[in-house]
Amino acid sequence: MINRFDLDTLQAQLAGPPLQDWAADLPGQIDRKLAIGHGDLARWYGAVQALPPLTVEQLELVKEFSFNGACDDDTRAALTNALKGLIPWRKGPFHLFGVHVDTEWRSDWKWQRVAPHLNLKHKRILDVGCGNGYYMWRMLGAGAKSVVGIDPNWLFLCQFLAMKNYLPDLPAWHLPLAFEELPAKLEGFDCVFSMGVLYHRRSPIDHLIDLKDCLVKGGELVMETLVVEGDAQQVLVPEDRYAQMRNVWFLPSVPALELWLRRAGYVDVRCVDVSTTSIEEQRATDWMRFQSLPDFLDPSDHSRTIEGLPSPTRAVILARKP
Repeated sequence: MINRFDLDTLQAQLAGPPLQDWAADLPGQIDRKLAIGHGDLARWYGAVQALPPLTVEQLELVKEFSFNGACDDDTRAALTNALKGLIPWRKGPFHLFGVHVDTEWRSDWKWQRVAPHLNLKHKRILDVGCGNGYYMWRMLGAGAKSVVGIDPNWLFLCQFLAMKNYLPDLPAWHLPLAFEELPAKLEGFDCVFSMGVLYHRRSPIDHLIDLKDCLVKGGELVMETLVVEGDAQQVLVPEDRYAQMRNVWFLPSVPALELWLRRAGYVDVRCVDVSTTSIEEQRATDWMRFQSLPDFLDPSDHSRTIEGLPSPTRAVILARKP
């Protein structure tokens, strides 16, 4: 399976200081992760291997994620069956050869809110907590030179590999690593994305500093996270669950998050979007049949979660490493 990571090409992309030492260690690091694996990994990777051979003739990554080419009905049915072997699909949507993977999240809506504020042309990008890689492909559509995503979830990796199977030459790589498994102070990326990660961190300030240490001098952080209303001292700490999620620790106000970023050493800190998540943006589908946002909100008052807390609102903050 390691050949599917295309590590030779990635190592070439990371050649030279300051990333060459990490690049040299990657094959061993990935081998060690594969040795641990996951009980369902063989099944999920089998779904990737079952993808029918098809050739991409038209590719669109700017307006949406879609590619197309010659594909008859029988082959499309085989493609659908293989992709359904990777359910649940959470981030997307994906359109490939006439198959519409209707994911839980309308991640394209979020990207439409974020993209106008970014300049990714010719940038080397690290996507922390990249999920199945949906945003990585959109970053390439926005002109990124290369994108490395890290996420320890094996299903997400296989979903990424399903797309990479048809786009082998695009400079995007998904590594099944946790953020803590990266070397300290990489200082090698022009831009670092952290979308939907901060509220899962028990020590958010440390996370912000560690993200800054991945950036080159003058590099930019793109941070998206759950927020609440309030002044610079307002932070919500859920007693137990938040919207049925167990591992949510801190929901700051936008001014508090901006203060955290400045204390962590960032400059040019600015909020570019605040949006309340709707039940149209996050919901169950045929490709993600489990409970979703409509089940996590107070049925009589969608401004509150089922626990009685403010419903999910997300902010996008940009900041620069001086």
